[in-house]
Amino acid sequence: MLRQCLRSATPYLAGCVIALAMFGWAAPVGAAHLSRAVAKASESQPPSSFKIPRTVYFRETPGRGLLVSVWINGTGPYNFALDTGAGATIVSSRVASEAGINVIEGRMHRIAGLSGVANTRTGRDIKVRTLALGDRDNTLPGGGTMLTADIFPGDIDGVLDPTESYWPLGYVIDFPAGGVSAFDPALNPLRSNQAPAAGTVVPWIREAGGRRPYVLLDDGQKALLDTGSEFGLALRDNSMGRSAERGSATNRPVQDVGGGTISARRVAPLTIAIGSLALQRIPTDLVSGLEAGAPVLLGRAALRPFRLSFDPINRLIEITPG
Repeated sequence: MLRQCLRSATPYLAGCVIALAMFGWAAPVGAAHLSRAVAKASESQPPSSFKIPRTVYFRETPGRGLLVSVWINGTGPYNFALDTGAGATIVSSRVASEAGINVIEGRMHRIAGLSGVANTRTGRDIKVRTLALGDRDNTLPGGGTMLTADIFPGDIDGVLDPTESYWPLGYVIDFPAGGVSAFDPALNPLRSNQAPAAGTVVPWIREAGGRRPYVLLDDGQKALLDTGSEFGLALRDNSMGRSAERGSATNRPVQDVGGGTISARRVAPLTIAIGSLALQRIPTDLVSGLEAGAPVLLGRAALRPFRLSFDPINRLIEITPG
């Protein structure tokens, strides 16, 4: 599911191979997942120099995810899926054209699916002036370089990665309240020794070259907190040392965006722990056909009871029941 940036001798691939978990918007995994393909802001950039955006409310739609209204360069509103697992904010070419976005020449990224199979679909780096969420004036600090690719169904205009779009601010996805808000980690940081009574604060584990939010499970596996996925807990088939085969169903084959095929089968729900917090009886699927290195996913079916706070500067994540 994740590949590192690669240089190619051919002009076709000037950037990275991008691995997307989107293999059909009605399928259990929703939005995009990619290696870090576009330029990032400096890790040392002081958060306190940015205005805090207002709270925005999302709507959750089956097969589409957490949907928000987005304005780009003052143009909109557009319908974007809020996806912590994306690794970049991605817009369709139609939106890029309407918003007058400049394409960065010479950078193309070949798109692959969860299976690792790569098709001829490509994405390109773009540069935007402003990015706003909820209304035209509610601008986010992390605009700048994004990606354009035509990988969306007709009613979706793009994917917004809050880690990149709010950077260097922290953000909160409150599932029970249906809202996403921001905070300044320089003024109100998360602290590992100040966990809420019913919740937990755990390290934000990162992959090489990216900022997607991983956490460590009680069995030692890393899991991606992925609001773009409709799964609860998604594990590689035959990768567990747990007894989850009871109640297994027939494999559900799905073609991914790169033209490969993966399959998932629902098994008995599992209970896992993140730090001091137990997630009880999570809907669980075993997925086969994944490329090497595909992570464990914790999607919306597991995260829906919680309020998730992400502090990108101190690299901490707070998970609290709503």
